[in-house]
Amino acid sequence: MNPQLVILIIVCYFAVLMVIAHFTSKNDDNTTFFTANRRSPWYLVAFGMIGASLSGVTFISVPGEVGNTAFSYFQVVLGYLVGYLVIATVLLPLYYRLNLISIYAYLEERFGFYSYKTGAFFFLLSRIVGSSFRLFLVAGVLQLAIFDAYNWPFSITVAVTIALIWLYTFRGGIKTIVWTDTLQTLFMILAVVASIYLIKDALDMSWVSLADELKTSEYSKIFVWDANSGQNFFKQFISGAFIAIVMTGLDQDMMQKNLTCKSLKDAQKNMFWFCVVLVIVNFFFLSMGALLYIYAENMQIALPARTDDLYPLLALNHFPLLAGVVFLLGIIAAAYSSADSALTALTTSFCVDFLGLGKSDKPINKKVRIRVHLVFSVILFLVVLAFKAINDQSVITAVFVAAGYTYGPILGLFAFGLFTKFQLKDNSVPLVCLAAPVMSYIINANSEAWLCGYKFGFEILVLNGLLTFIGLYLLRIKKSNVKAALS
Repeated sequence: MNPQLVILIIVCYFAVLMVIAHFTSKNDDNTTFFTANRRSPWYLVAFGMIGASLSGVTFISVPGEVGNTAFSYFQVVLGYLVGYLVIATVLLPLYYRLNLISIYAYLEERFGFYSYKTGAFFFLLSRIVGSSFRLFLVAGVLQLAIFDAYNWPFSITVAVTIALIWLYTFRGGIKTIVWTDTLQTLFMILAVVASIYLIKDALDMSWVSLADELKTSEYSKIFVWDANSGQNFFKQFISGAFIAIVMTGLDQDMMQKNLTCKSLKDAQKNMFWFCVVLVIVNFFFLSMGALLYIYAENMQIALPARTDDLYPLLALNHFPLLAGVVFLLGIIAAAYSSADSALTALTTSFCVDFLGLGKSDKPINKKVRIRVHLVFSVILFLVVLAFKAINDQSVITAVFVAAGYTYGPILGLFAFGLFTKFQLKDNSVPLVCLAAPVMSYIINANSEAWLCGYKFGFEILVLNGLLTFIGLYLLRIKKSNVKAALS
């Protein structure tokens, strides 16, 4: 595709985002940045969250991974439904009752200072890692589509990508994100639908014959029952439930959007419709992935070494021009709908959880907030470059592997707070939360030898959360000692 055309598409796209940012940030203040004054329509939040949840990882990695694991990822998606039910019925009522800006403030009220800071720290770590993975993916596509033609280094691509996010989020914050995510989700869904349609035409198939081709292909297998497989149904389903809980319900990024709704009832309606549409959209992405492989086989196109490169390769070099344009709009929308809200959530968490801004004795300083926003942009830039240097696997796998180790302590902390009545030796909590991921890694590395050939998949997250829970149980304070410990 002509690089000048790509640049024109990107310029037009971001011009639209900047217009939205201008109108949504009028008369903005720090309350608007962090909570959107709690006036967001629930249906906008629900639709926009689809794009933020899916991101560029789903847009590229999920279709590409079909070549390795067929439709088995859909087992994880089915598990999401259980996780979202827990979020809607357990976590959202808690957050609204406490009127939280940062969800990790719950840990301070429940356990104390060190537990609060530990939960917030692991969120920052989780989001920096996860967002960097996603930005790496979209920057790679932009490198292929634009910057390789000018022999510009990958670092320039990353810098431009992050700078554009910063420009339209630093003023309006979460209020801007709610609206821009809605637009970006629309572009992303239109892109996948248009791509499927164009593949159908290129293969000269009717919708019925296309569905039959998908159904009979080797790529359409969903359920895996082999107990030793990383794609085993029970492993994937249970992992999906916990992934939804931690990466949505215990994640400041996703919950910050929910907490902009007018009421708990609206937030719960948002969660219900969000999860229904999310399952449908994921199935479309998997279907598109199978069609990409079928198309490559029919056209005798050599498959790339990395599965993440399949969709970009076909869209930019083999599909009609319209398909390439649609692909670029989709990947840009998918990536930025996740990355922009992550940057806002990182800023919110650090300002509220670590600087203490927003409390009655420490009002939020706008200049400080903007500086924090800028610092996290630089951090994301550096981590993306580091990830490029070490990545050797599908990004969708890398994201969930990282989540298993970084979200596990958050899962353990919230579970212990919600399902027990114990207090803790608060100053020892950070040690437990650091030890649990290390122990999980050691067990995972030796699981085949120690556990009769068992291989962990995404369920390493559950193990990590369980080890954290057990460690916290060992730190519990007996009722007779609670008063003394708190005095």
